[in-house]
Order: sequence, then C-alpha cells, then structure tokens
Amino acid sequence: MSLPEPVKFLIVDDLPENIRALEALLKRDDLEVHAARSGREALELLLCNDYALALLDVQMPEMDGFELAELMRGTERTRQVPIIFITASASDEGRRFRGYEAGAVDFIFKPVDPIVMRSKAQVFFDIGRQQRELNRQRNELQQTSRELGDALRRLHAHSDNSPLAIVEFDPDLRIVSWSKGAERLFGWTARDMVGRRFDEPGWLAADVAVAISGTLTDMMAVGEQRRAVDCVRATHADGAGIDCEWYGSVLRNTSGRPISINVQILDVTERRRAEETQRLLIGELNHRVKNTLASVQAIAAQTLRHTGSPESFSETFSSRIQALARAHNILSDATWHGARLEQLIIDQLRLGTVDESRISISGPDVALAAGPAVRLALIFHELCTNANKYGALRSPEGRITLTWALDSERLAIRWQETGSAGILAPTRKGFGTTLIQQSLRADNGSAAASYADDGVTWEFSLELAPAEGTQLERRIASASAAPAPLPASPPLRIAPFAGRRVLIIEDEPLIGLELVTMLEDAGADVVGPVISVEDALEALRAARFDAAFLDGNLRGHTVEQIASRLTKAAIPFVFVSGYGRDSLPPSFAHVPIVAKPFSPEQVLSAAQQLFARKAGIRPVRTLQA
Repeated sequence: MSLPEPVKFLIVDDLPENIRALEALLKRDDLEVHAARSGREALELLLCNDYALALLDVQMPEMDGFELAELMRGTERTRQVPIIFITASASDEGRRFRGYEAGAVDFIFKPVDPIVMRSKAQVFFDIGRQQRELNRQRNELQQTSRELGDALRRLHAHSDNSPLAIVEFDPDLRIVSWSKGAERLFGWTARDMVGRRFDEPGWLAADVAVAISGTLTDMMAVGEQRRAVDCVRATHADGAGIDCEWYGSVLRNTSGRPISINVQILDVTERRRAEETQRLLIGELNHRVKNTLASVQAIAAQTLRHTGSPESFSETFSSRIQALARAHNILSDATWHGARLEQLIIDQLRLGTVDESRISISGPDVALAAGPAVRLALIFHELCTNANKYGALRSPEGRITLTWALDSERLAIRWQETGSAGILAPTRKGFGTTLIQQSLRADNGSAAASYADDGVTWEFSLELAPAEGTQLERRIASASAAPAPLPASPPLRIAPFAGRRVLIIEDEPLIGLELVTMLEDAGADVVGPVISVEDALEALRAARFDAAFLDGNLRGHTVEQIASRLTKAAIPFVFVSGYGRDSLPPSFAHVPIVAKPFSPEQVLSAAQQLFARKAGIRPVRTLQA
C-alpha cells in the first residue's frame, strides 16, 4: 500500500531570504513546501500540484501578488486554493480591499510574527489533511463503484447467458427483475413482467400460484437463511406447459428484514419426459420379458406333449428356441422398432440347413412391428421343419416357393411346396400346425392349408400395422421378376473329437453343464466348467488344452486376462455370450462368438473350427461371429 501524499504549501516571493525564512517557520512532518520567485513560476507549479495554501508576496516585479491571485481565481483548477497575502503595508486599506476582492482569505504583515504564521498555517494544514482524506475516500468510493459496476455487468452478462431463468421478487411478491433466461424460458419479456405481482401474468396456474405464495412467504418469515427447492408446473406464453425446479433464497438487511427473494428456475421438462420414457421402457421391457418367458414355457409344454421321446423333445424344443432367439436378435438390432420381412424369412429358413437351389422367395419390402415379427418367425420355422421332415424337401425333386404381397393394410403370404409325391393331409394336428393356425389371430389374420398330389400350400393373411418408428414401405416387386435365391449353408462335417482336450469357462452351471455334455458326447475330453477368473487361470497353468469356450463375463468380471492367457498359450477359443460384441474385450474383436442360446450344431461346429486352427488346417466352414 503506497503512503499518502504530504500536504503541500506554495510560497511565492521574489526574495530568496524571505522564502528561506518562511520555509523554516513552516517546516513540519507531512508538509511539503514549494517555492516560486515569480508569478510565472507559481502558475507552472499550480498546474502540476494541489496546494492547501498559497502564501503570496504582494510586491513582486512583472506580476504582483494581486495579479497572480486574480489569475488563480480565473482558472478552475486553482480557484479553490486558499490565498494569504504577505505585505509590509499594514495601513493601506485600499490595497487590503483589493486583496480580499482578488480572493485572499487573510493578510500577514511584515515583519512576520512566527506565532501568528504558525497558527494560521496550522489551520490550513489541518484543512488540507482533511481534504486529502476526503479525496482518498472519494477515490476509494469511485473505485468501489467501478468494481461494483463491473461486477453487476458481469453478473447480468452471466445471468443473461445462463440456461437458468433468474427472477427476483420484492417482499410484496412483485417481480423486480426478469432475466434474459426467463424471457427465453417463458416467452414473456421483462417489460411484460417487471412491476407485476408474480401471480398476475398467467405463467402460473391459480393453484400453483397459491402454493408458491405460501412457500415464498414462509421463506421470508424464517429468521435464518435457508434455500428452498420446489417443483413447479409453469406455462409458456404460447400456452405450452413447462416443468421447472425453483431454487429460492432470501436477501435480508442488517436487521434481518427481507429485501428481496431471488429464484433461479431450471427447465426440467425434457428430464421429466426422459424419466417418463424410461419408466415406460422398463414397463415395456418387463412386459416383453414376461411374454418371452411365457412363450418359452408354452413351447416347452406343447413340444413335450407332442413328442414321444426325450431325444425328439430336445431337438424340437431347441430348434424352436433358436427360431425365437433369431427373431429377437433382429428386433434388438433395430431397438425393437421392427424387422424387415425378407430378412426375417431368410434368417429363419437358414435354421433348416436348406439347399439354396430348392427355395425361392419374392415380394415387396415390408416393415413388421415387433409382435407380428416374432409370430411369423415361429411360423416360418415350423414350415421349414415340416418341409424337411414330411414335405417337399424330403425328396430331391421337391421345391418351395415363398411369395408375399401387400394390399392396403393387409399382408398376404403364400408358401407352396411342389415336386414331392405322396404328401397327405395329416390325420393328427400337432403343435406345429396349431402354432401356425393360432399365431396370426392376434393380428386379425388367418392361415389355411391345402394339400395336392405333389405338395402342400399354405395361405396366410394378416392385418399389417406400421412398425414403430418407421413408415410402412410398399415397393411391390414386378410380377415377372425372378425369385431371389436363398443363401444357404453347406452341411457340417464334424470330425471325431477323441483325444481332444477342451476347457469350459462358464459361471452359469446349467449352461456349463450343457456345453460339457455336448462336447463329451462328441468324444472330447472336457475340463470344467470353471466359474471364476482365478480358477480359469489356475486350470491353464495346470494343463494343456486344444481349445476353450470362454464365457463373455464371469460373475461381473471381465475375461480379458483369461483371453490374453489363452492367446499367449496359443490355445484357440471362442466367446460364449448372451451379450453383443460391444460388451466383450475390444482387443479381441476378431474372436468368434457362440451366441446364447445355442444349438449342439453351433457348439460342435465351433469346436471343429478351433481344432482345425490348432492343427493348422483350413476350416471346413468359417464360423460366423
């Protein structure tokens, strides 16, 4: 902190000895005396300094003291400087009158009395010191005012740019401040709102205004400072509803009386909508999970009722679950908005391991909602299974033609089998036929079969609602367009697994047991299932393996360490997972996945591929990730 400037006096006299004498008389701490030997020098000093007192000799050459005083009074900067004339003419009343007229406050006569000089100088020294203190306080107030002004401008700039609406009320609950954020949020300008009671403009419903009035009144009544938070339903100027959170605080004076209430308002409309959407999604998820479980339960019960042996039940039930799982995969990829009919058909027919040259499909691009997609997936699976077991595909000459057409809001599907003699209408209705005929009732649909000498024809019709989030697309294929061939997978050639050692790493006991059973039935020597990261690493240290099946997650822990150990040991492996690839270790994106639920064919095919890699033999068929 810098020291204050001293009080300054000015002595103007053409005689140096007079100046020295006055300087000696006036000398004291905190006083700085400046001297000038002419009026010209004095004016130069007056332009540069602020003086608490000017002592002017009356008799000076060129410019006497009276002339210098008149010039000082004529200039704004020096007009207020007190002037005392020093003169030897004590009896000249005319000269004294002229001095007072020129602005003098007093006269001191020569020879100068030291006591008189010091006493009069003391008065102006004290006045000068007080003036200096007042100037200091004035400067501090000006600086404080500038700082407060800057702070207020920054506050306004930040509040105007804030996503919050900032509103201030006086103790009578009239609006005294309405920020730019409030204008953006509610659509009313400050001109519309300032000066009105908070419940007048219409931005709050009557019952909401009553509740808010009670909250604000309670805040002002409380002696201690507290922060209030309220959830409020407000209205935009255009009538739209806005969900808000109000954060209020009271400003009080030194006696504790409220001066104003400041409320910062946060728009939570989108958050509330997101919470509501989340609640709906959770409910929908629960609904779909329960429906899926109920479907699985029904498939299991009906399959068991219509099969004669455990082996037949296992095969049939597993294939139906596979069909259901494939449909769910398609819907999951589209976030359950729907599925493309052609994609659904191809995906389901592939489960039957069908020769691509024996099936043709043709029809427009159609979007299905989730419910019909799942039902049609099961129907196509049953049709393909029946064609392989009892229909056209049991003979080399058999063919299938699958077409569909869209008429207004109804979808018509035709499944026609030809080229296989001796097909008769069934004497007993099995679960597959019942499932086909009953599934479409939920879509105001129907299914009918007709039997000819060389095959069966199924006609389906269902009401088609647009898939969620999409528009129903209708690009009708040309009647003369060639049917699209169905991609098919060649039959698996499973090599004997005798002497092959396999490690199963799976924390779900039933799934691990199923993997062990499938591979042991194929002749493999299986170790496991091991259910933790530590047990898996210990097993890898204790023995050598030809292949491994690795669960994508073990009791909530990542399996990246196990995958790294398997890679380092040159043990080929696949992930067995119900998650997508995004949930697996990213550094092992090249590793294939056997998706849950899986079929024996998928597991044995994966094992065959792993053994081939271990032996350095080119695989028979590439395992699809």
